[in-house]
Order: sequence, then C-alpha cells, then structure tokens
Amino acid sequence: MHWKDSTSSIPLRLTVFLAALFVGLPTQAADIDRQRALFQQVYETVERGDWSPVDQLSSDQQTLLESYVLWPDLRAAWLRANLKKVDAAQIDAFLSRHGSLKPGRELRYRRALQLARGGDLEGYRRIYEQFYQGQEIARLDCLALQAEVEAGRHNRVNQRAVRLWMVGTSQVEECDPVFDYLYDNNILGPVEYRQRFELAIDAREFQLARWLARSIDQAHVSEASGWMKASSAPEKFLASYKQRANSSTHREQLVYATERLTYRDPVAADRLWSAISDRYGFSESQKLLTARHIALWMARDNLPGGYVALAGLPKAAQDEEVMRWRARTSLRDTNWHRLLIDISLMSSKEQDTQEWTYWRGYALSKTGQSDEGRDVLKALSQERSYYGFLAADELGQPYALDHSRLAADTAEMALVAKHPGLVRARELFFVGLDGRGRSEWDAIVRYFSDDEKLQAALLADQWGWHSRAISTAASLGEYDDLAIRYPLPWQQHFETSSSAARISPTWAYGIARSESLFMRDVRSSAGAVGLMQLMPATGRDVARDIRLPYSGLATLTDPVSNIRLGTTYLGQMASRYNGNQVLATAAYNAGPRRVDRWLPDQGSEDARVWIENIPFNETRSYVKRVFSAEAIFHWRMTGQVRRVSDLLGTVRSQQKIAAR
Repeated sequence: MHWKDSTSSIPLRLTVFLAALFVGLPTQAADIDRQRALFQQVYETVERGDWSPVDQLSSDQQTLLESYVLWPDLRAAWLRANLKKVDAAQIDAFLSRHGSLKPGRELRYRRALQLARGGDLEGYRRIYEQFYQGQEIARLDCLALQAEVEAGRHNRVNQRAVRLWMVGTSQVEECDPVFDYLYDNNILGPVEYRQRFELAIDAREFQLARWLARSIDQAHVSEASGWMKASSAPEKFLASYKQRANSSTHREQLVYATERLTYRDPVAADRLWSAISDRYGFSESQKLLTARHIALWMARDNLPGGYVALAGLPKAAQDEEVMRWRARTSLRDTNWHRLLIDISLMSSKEQDTQEWTYWRGYALSKTGQSDEGRDVLKALSQERSYYGFLAADELGQPYALDHSRLAADTAEMALVAKHPGLVRARELFFVGLDGRGRSEWDAIVRYFSDDEKLQAALLADQWGWHSRAISTAASLGEYDDLAIRYPLPWQQHFETSSSAARISPTWAYGIARSESLFMRDVRSSAGAVGLMQLMPATGRDVARDIRLPYSGLATLTDPVSNIRLGTTYLGQMASRYNGNQVLATAAYNAGPRRVDRWLPDQGSEDARVWIENIPFNETRSYVKRVFSAEAIFHWRMTGQVRRVSDLLGTVRSQQKIAAR
C-alpha cells in the first residue's frame, strides 16, 4: 500500500507512535553507528548475490544488523540477485512483511518480470492484476495481455492490444508477442495501419512510418521516403522543390526540411524558403511559423539582418520569444533607444521580469533618463539575484544578501526525526545509497505539513544532506537562510583542489551547486556524473593529465576525486580562454567548441551582453546562476562582497585559442 493511501491522513505524532510499536528503531547512537558500519561492510558483496559476509558475522553482530532499519534493503538486494535460485516461499515471506517498502516493491517488480520471462504468465498475471493494472506501463500491460492470449481469453485482449499498438513510436519488445497475435488474426487492417502511420509521421519516427507503409501501399512508402530525405538532407530536398507536387503532404515536408536546415544554416534556409514560399499553397500558419523560426535562429546566430527579420515578422508571429530576441539583438548592437522600444512592446509580465527590468533601467541611464533609470535599478538592487547584484553594482550599493536563519522547533524537529520514513531515508543517505534515500525522502516529505517540512529541511542540513535541505526549504518559499541554501561541504577539498587548479574555490562551489546541488552520485540524462557533473570521457582525460587513478564511475562518484577532477577541468577551461571566467563557465556547461563559435568575430563585447545572447537557454541561465552563487559563496566564506560585475568584464575575439 502506498504511503499516501495508508498514512497521509494520520497525524505525525500518531504515525511515529504506531511505528514505534511495530518497528524496533534503535535509539543508542553507538548502536546506529555500528549498524551503519556493518551494513556498509556487507552490502556491496550481498548486492552481488553473496550472503556469506553476513553469515561470517558474530551472533551479536547479526542480531544488531537484523534490527537495523535497512535490514529489508539488505535482504531484498540478495533476493534480487538470486531471483532464479531462491525458493518462491522466501520471496513471498519477504513481500508479506516488507512489500510496502521500496525494496519490497522493487523486488516484486523484478519477480513479476522474471515469472513472465520464465513462462509463468499466469503467475505474472496474478501479481499484475493486484499491483500494476491501470498504471499504463506498456511493458507490464503487454505481458498481461500475452498471458490472456495464452490462456485463450481473447475477448479480453483485442481492444487493449490495439490501443497499445496504436502509438507513434516503437513499443517495448514485450509487446511483440501480443502484436504477433494481432497480425496473425487479421485484427489490424488498412485503417489501423494508416492511423498509426500518421502518428509515426507526427512523432517524426520515419523509420517506423516506412515499415508501416509497406503494409499499406506504395504511395505511403513514397511519402515515408520523402520525410526521411527531408530529415537527412534538408538542403538538397528544398533545392529540388520543382519536383514536388503541390500537395498538403509535400508542403508539410518542405516546411519540415526548412526547419531542419535552419538549425544548421539559417541563411541557406531563408534563401531556399524565399524561393518556394510563394510557389506553393502554404497556409498562413505555416508561413508565419517558418518565418519566425528562421528569424529567431538568424538572431541567435548573430547573423546580419537578424533584427530586421524579427521586426519584419507579422504581428501574429511577434510572440514573447521573438520580443526577447529583438531586445537581445538591440543589446548586442548597443542600440539603447531601440532596446527601450523592444521592451515596451513586451507583455507586462515579461517586462516585469528581473532581466528586462535591469536592462530597461540600464538603457534609461544610457539615453539621458538617469533619474528614472536609477529608480528602476534601485528597486531591483534589493533582490538577492544575478540582476539584483548587477543593479547594485551600477549604483555602487551593497548587496541585499539578507541572510536569516530558519527557526528550529526542537520538539517538532525531534518528532519529525523519528518518522519511520524519514529514518529510512536518512540511513540510506548515511550508508551511501543517496539516490534511494532521495527517492524515499521526496515520497514522504511531500505529505508533511509546512511546519514539518521546515523542520525536515533543518534536519537534512544538520545531516549534511544538502540537496534535500535546499530543495525542501525552496518548496516552502524559504530562500533567506543562506547557510542552508549555499552550504560549504568538503570545504578543505574545494579549497585545496581549486588552489591547485589556480581558480577561486567560490567559483568551484558555484559550479558544483548549479550542477548537482551537491549530490555526489547524481547522473544527468546526458551521462554526466557526480558533484561537478563530469562526463566519463572528460573525467578519464583529466585524470590522465593529473595522474589521478581513474576507475570510471567509482572515481566520479567519490566526492574528493570528483572535486579534484572538476576543479582541474574548470581551470583548464579558464586557461583556454585566457582567464575569462564567463567563457570558461559557459564552456563547462555547453562545451568549448560551442563557446568558440559564440565568440565575437572581432573586437570585444560587454560580457553582460554576451551572456544575454548565448543561444542556448540552459547555458544562458546556468552562467547567470553560477555567478550569483559565486557572489554568495564568497560572502559566506569571507564575509566580504565580491562584485559580480568585476568578475564579468568583457569578451574578446582574441580569447579564442586552439583546442587542447
């Protein structure tokens, strides 16, 4: 039973009392320390399926370990590794006792899949109907349908199977037997194939569309091939427009090819689109969106005519993103009068953002309206943010750091600390299973009252679990406790490694917080790992440079090693760009090759303006976040203010040097 279903309506005090009756939570600090040590001593081997380290413990040690709150996690790890060997009764006994805990739910899921893959589809179906039915998980749903097919219950299959088949992407392999049943029984006809073909085209899954087309007709095969050519060779596809019929499909393909080409070469896309836009019966929407797309990328790539293209768009295409890039282009051109006009044309909500409030105030001061500009910047300077700091720099005012510690309620905090779910999450963190701990923390804390969340954030900070402290406080809108929001973990290692890399430790802290919120084991969708989010290949190369033993993931998830590698790489980026911290920060996020392309062709540019014109939204926000964080970390470590503007300076074309 999920936590929400079973306890969300039970007051915390009663929950803790009931848990104390049924769960032996250790109370002695010495016991909990010994339990953690024992768990860590045996877990890695047990997780590989070997229980012998537990058997080799003394009787007293085994008793102590069995009373540990993470004993179910240890036992589940062994059962998961030995699913094919252990008796079903052992698994059933474990699930009967611990099935509501996350390790129990994971074990049940693994067992269900093992039953299905081992041919016991009826056994799988019983688990599925009790725990997974209705969750819309294609893998599980298809295995359940396969069980129905094999049991001869066809009347329960057809409609659900067709619904799973009718998607625009390739389904998981567990669905193949069910789809074979549909094919063999002629349940899928031309109508279904055409419908899925359209879904595949909409999803831009052209390989799937071509496979489906073979079961429709040659016309659909040709259409799929056209889409593939528009995707893989858009310029060639557009250049051969005279061979295209003036059909709705061909018009859509031409629009798509233009969109694809624009990402690589907006000028070529504009030239080819101009040649065809009036020769075909494109809809007004197609014309507007394509023109908007080209104009935006001309502006993002700093191409001549970018502003004219944006400003010349019909009013219907002048949305917020267009207005932002009009303003950014005016910034780049240092056309302050035009910038004020661009900002005035934005929606009130957009104008009121800190970004455009700052630049409006700055532009006013540049156009002879100093008093009004000063008033705008003075109000903004009260914000603890990148733009608030820049505004304070313009006025020569102190930063509005406004540090205020959150108030601890000792009695409430003690009660929250005893919550069984929080105890489990805490112990998972302390034994190094951070990811599992975060998952359990989030699942529990989401149902706390605001007061309970506040005390939980303070507890997490006390434990050194900074990612949970920061995120939990932020969920309450509590941003003023800078000790919680900008902690200084591994300070000696940050200082030592930063010194060796010839960079500021406060900069390294700003990078680490922005990258991972100090989560030592976190992995990004792109594959970056650890505190300072290094790609494995980068970590390996840097480790070789500094002769640091490198063991892949184990090295990257070790905080000390990750800090050393990350600060070294950051120092390398600083060297690459002749000490320019702005460029090095952008390169750390987006890669140096991209940053090289973004540099001015000649001369220099105000770094504030250069940052605003970074083409990638993520990198633009990242750079601002790092610099505001660095200012706060510097204040936290020294008690003094380091001006953000002093760190930014200018960006020069000469700062581009040869790649390592």
